[in-house]
Amino acid sequence: MTDGDRRKELRVPRSALVGALQLSGLSDRHRDILEAAATLFAERGYAATSVRDIGDRVGLLGGSLYHYIKSKEALFVRIHDIALQVAEDRIRAAIAPLSDPWERLEAACVTMMEIQLDPNSLTMPLMNDFASAPPEIRERLVEKRDTFELVFRDLIAALPLDPTLDRGVYRLLLLTLLNNVSSWYRPGRLTPDEIGRQIVKIFRHEK
Repeated sequence: MTDGDRRKELRVPRSALVGALQLSGLSDRHRDILEAAATLFAERGYAATSVRDIGDRVGLLGGSLYHYIKSKEALFVRIHDIALQVAEDRIRAAIAPLSDPWERLEAACVTMMEIQLDPNSLTMPLMNDFASAPPEIRERLVEKRDTFELVFRDLIAALPLDPTLDRGVYRLLLLTLLNNVSSWYRPGRLTPDEIGRQIVKIFRHEK
């Protein structure tokens, strides 16, 4: 994906983040810091969130806070990685019982829509601020996102597509659409599940 395509991010429910942190083996205080930072990054974006803001949210002064985190940059990357891992795990669980390639793709797309369009989600991080992150941070975010996209690369590789279709272009177009639905979606006519199924119908081009 290009930088422009990456400026949308998976929305991961607060409960999913908390669940992932509970399984991390971290102390209660460390988990509180990560959850507070995730909330602040979602509310304000990377550039407008300071270490002091995070410390104020959890009641820790700078010195005590740095006992748990190395830097704002490292914290941002870690939250981003947790969010994508939670989303990847959820998608893999949805496709695991299925064998038909189109049913597997549909399950993945439906799950993506449920994640993206959950109104109670935290957006971690807000990728509208992607360009404001230092270049070395952006490189690490892109690296994790590329790993996440392997799920869809494998799903698309298994499809019985028209041989004249380029699977790389197919994947980029599909992911760009999935990642941008939240910018225009309004609750009402179609549910997230129905949108996911509609997207697969549109992209279904068999040989």
